[in-house]
Amino acid sequence: MNFDLIKDKFGAGITDVTIAHDEITVTARRDILIPLLRFLKEGEEFAFNFLTDLCGVDYLPASPRFQVVYHLYSLKHKHRLRVKVALEESDPEVDSCISLWAGADWQERECFDLFGIIFRGHPNLQRILLPSDFAGHPLRKDFPLEGIQEQ
Repeated sequence: MNFDLIKDKFGAGITDVTIAHDEITVTARRDILIPLLRFLKEGEEFAFNFLTDLCGVDYLPASPRFQVVYHLYSLKHKHRLRVKVALEESDPEVDSCISLWAGADWQERECFDLFGIIFRGHPNLQRILLPSDFAGHPLRKDFPLEGIQEQ
């Protein structure tokens, strides 16, 4: 893969590119996320037409606290790529990628449900695993292990 194309197009929006254990990770600012994902999907050089997974990560006590991680696969070229976006605890919002991959619907809802990360533009952002009146987000590191006790 030619990462110079990505760096040339998105410049300072790409904050890091790492290769470890034959896996490539691109870290980007959230303001360029959707254009970057569209470029990776639609660009002939990359053709990442399959969103394998989308998940949240909580790095408490670090700042930024959260990351949303997108695992992409190209059926045409048979290669993988990971894209990460960091989010501050005070503003855990990122744009939805449903317009690119309809399969992101449930994955974004799950990330919202378990981490409290908001996906702007999601057509039905509500809990998917837990009851709608559930308090908190159980995959956050500060969520009590014994759960929230009713008083």
